[in-house]
Amino acid sequence: MAKKNNEFIIQDDNGNDYTVNDLENFRKHIIKYHSINGRGDNSLHIEDGRNFTVSKKFFDKILSL
Repeated sequence: MAKKNNEFIIQDDNGNDYTVNDLENFRKHIIKYHSINGRGDNSLHIEDGRNFTVSKKFFDKILSL
């Protein structure tokens, strides 16, 4: 994951770069809909046709940004 001009670039499940334009809303969505007890629940988040498996590792990285 990288930061570019106040945007964050993450990789989808296929290893393709995806630009997150609003990190705060992305983070809030992941916490609300893709976590249980403060941990990623391995569910699938789909955004703009991209797939993101919300594993513990992915969840922790999103929270650390």
